[in-house]
Amino acid sequence: MTDIRFEQTSYAGWDGCYRLSNGVVDLIISGGFGPRILRFGFIGEQNEFAEVYDAARATPADQFRLYGGHRFWHAPEQRGRTYYPDNTPVNITFADGILTAVADAETTTGMQKTLQISLDPTGARVLVTHSLTNIDLWPVQVAPWALSCMAVGGTAILPLPPRGSHETNLLPSSSLVLWAYTNLSDPCWTFTPEAVLLKADGVNPMPQKIGAPVSQEWLGYARGGNLFVKQFEHESGATYPDNGCSGELFVINYMLEVETLAPLATLAPGETADHVESWSLLRDVAEPHTAADIASITSRIAELG
Repeated sequence: MTDIRFEQTSYAGWDGCYRLSNGVVDLIISGGFGPRILRFGFIGEQNEFAEVYDAARATPADQFRLYGGHRFWHAPEQRGRTYYPDNTPVNITFADGILTAVADAETTTGMQKTLQISLDPTGARVLVTHSLTNIDLWPVQVAPWALSCMAVGGTAILPLPPRGSHETNLLPSSSLVLWAYTNLSDPCWTFTPEAVLLKADGVNPMPQKIGAPVSQEWLGYARGGNLFVKQFEHESGATYPDNGCSGELFVINYMLEVETLAPLATLAPGETADHVESWSLLRDVAEPHTAADIASITSRIAELG
């Protein structure tokens, strides 16, 4: 017995969308472009994702449009390959409780993107599988890259491994990766022993980014009393893009991105690489500021399993 509903709808002026709901949360997936998940949230409440629709409508159709929502890229980031315009229709099907969105193969990269979305029958949980297939004639080294563009006004959390002492931990235990534009003196950053926090105040126009090998296998974003959590697999010893990042945070004045990456893989023609995220939406979670706040959030996430 399932309470999941699948229906065609329009959303925020975009026709040809599809809604997946279970009486607790709903998602809106675009059929006119993407694959993109435009909305995720409790039914009748705020969209956890950013909506950058005015800018998208003003951008020519043959250029990359930043719609917001959740999108699917492939790493490493390169201007010509990564910013392939995903403005054409995708094929949407729904069977056995799984919504599948398949884009046409990218004409300049030979990559084809597929999203499979499975909504929990009763709870605020979603399983999102990102599949990247090489349709080209030669092998390509890539990594699936999942980016959730969050609405501003909240704080993102990148957990750090457990801390130790100088006496017992003489060798490095973890790392942080910075970009050339990362400014650690920017007030949007808070560094604690337990986590790196990144505030999206919706004002500061200067972009900031940080990444890490996230062995804790989760990232979070707290806003308006809700906590968006994405859980994923971190493969110890695997080669990840961006100097070893399996998780990244990026912020600019109109959105904050919570990003996860799969290891790099060399895909032969016809081969596919998958990357799975498990999303949860928790209520009654305040934005973190202290070690106690982070400990409380970590405990809530541990209960998810």
